[in-house]
Amino acid sequence: MKLQDLIQELLLYSQTNKGNPEIESIEMDSRQVKKGSLFVCIKGYTVDGHDYVQQAVDAGAVAILAAKEVNATVPVIVVKDTVRAMAILANRFYDNPTKKMTLIGVTGTNGKTTVTHLVERVLTEYGDKTGLIGTMYMKIGDKKQEVKNTTPESLSLQKSFQEMVNENVDTAVMEVSSHALHLGRVRGCDFNIAVFTNLTQDHLDYHKTMDAYLHAKGLLFAQLGNTYDQNTLKIAILNSDDPASEEYEKMTSAQVLTYGIDTNSDYLAKDIEITARGTKFTLAVGKEEMTIQLKLIGKFSVYNALAAIAASHAYGVPLDKIKSTLEGIEGVAGRFEAVDEGQPYSVIVDYAHTPDSLENVLVTVNEFVKGKVTVVVGCGGDRDRTKRPLMAQIATKYADKAVFTSDNPRTEDPETILKDMEAGVEGEQFVSFIDRRDAIFHAISSANVNDVVVIAGKGHETYQIIGTDVIEFDDRQVARTAIKERKS
Repeated sequence: MKLQDLIQELLLYSQTNKGNPEIESIEMDSRQVKKGSLFVCIKGYTVDGHDYVQQAVDAGAVAILAAKEVNATVPVIVVKDTVRAMAILANRFYDNPTKKMTLIGVTGTNGKTTVTHLVERVLTEYGDKTGLIGTMYMKIGDKKQEVKNTTPESLSLQKSFQEMVNENVDTAVMEVSSHALHLGRVRGCDFNIAVFTNLTQDHLDYHKTMDAYLHAKGLLFAQLGNTYDQNTLKIAILNSDDPASEEYEKMTSAQVLTYGIDTNSDYLAKDIEITARGTKFTLAVGKEEMTIQLKLIGKFSVYNALAAIAASHAYGVPLDKIKSTLEGIEGVAGRFEAVDEGQPYSVIVDYAHTPDSLENVLVTVNEFVKGKVTVVVGCGGDRDRTKRPLMAQIATKYADKAVFTSDNPRTEDPETILKDMEAGVEGEQFVSFIDRRDAIFHAISSANVNDVVVIAGKGHETYQIIGTDVIEFDDRQVARTAIKERKS
């Protein structure tokens, strides 16, 4: 595509250095630039792309998109906001890919990964070819790729969606983080169905207040559009048990479907039975009722299932098909995942890294445990400090033994993080280990018959971030090693 054709949708810009080169790719990382690239200068938290213009030109960039005048021998397009302009250009360059498929977005503090996986599985078994983008990976059909962020930048997103179009994907399901919404990463994405899971404290290091956090997530529902087109599906699916849903219903023009347990909802779960083997409930949709037996455990799993049921049913999948698929799902990696080496006690790894999600997991465990509960938990460095004492309080409240440790300390001193946690539970019983491996080994070595050890915070992650180094670390593998060593 020619440069002038690419930029024709930009309303305000200036150009230095004449020219109309052919644009073969758009890149925001100078290391990815190749011959024929348009290099987009993005000012990040630590790196400013404007400092890498010459490096990009040397690598073959034939044009630059910048937010200020820069020295270059190629055409330079200067705009007020390169992040916003990048979304517009990416959408045009990749030919509006999300208009060629159904796009389902899931936002909320907890449950995004599980809900997206449940929906994707239902639609796949229904016969769709699906794509999935989220915390764990991007998947097109059966092929998986690594991702750096829960929701990638707009440029990467549009490129991924175009790959999905090329692979004849019918429906894409994606996690949509509050950061992504606030930073404009999903601009240009034409969502058809938007799902809200819940809103509890998290990311206040970034959003500062819960009101700002609530508003950021609400952008997904506001951005469904303001018109009604019988040929274009636009539906907001809200958790009626969460007070934030009232605000989101006001923020969206889309038709609204609700799900819940404690309040009257379009998709209602009742008669819930939770055991160590799974969860059974009665689903009521209008006058229709059916029993659903999940292999997933806990009340939070019912909420996740309800969100997936509502989204899939709104899409057009019959309830009986949804039921049969959900009942066959074993689980999602790192979400209430059992580590079983034949030991006489249970070890569960879960991604719970917020006060609400940790409480959900521990409450669920307490509903079926026959022995005692031990929880291993930490808090991330360079993140919201206010949730650290809350996490500690929940750990000591719901577990018989609390083991505090590191969870991606990043550039913060791990001892400082532990002290923040410990300050919230003075006088309570707990032990602290800076080394996460030591903490896991300690918890497993002290477990007795019928006890449950919960290792919370990292779930599917296979690394620890210590300083600026990314160290290989998998809670599941460490737990497995600890169990085997104890046996021997």
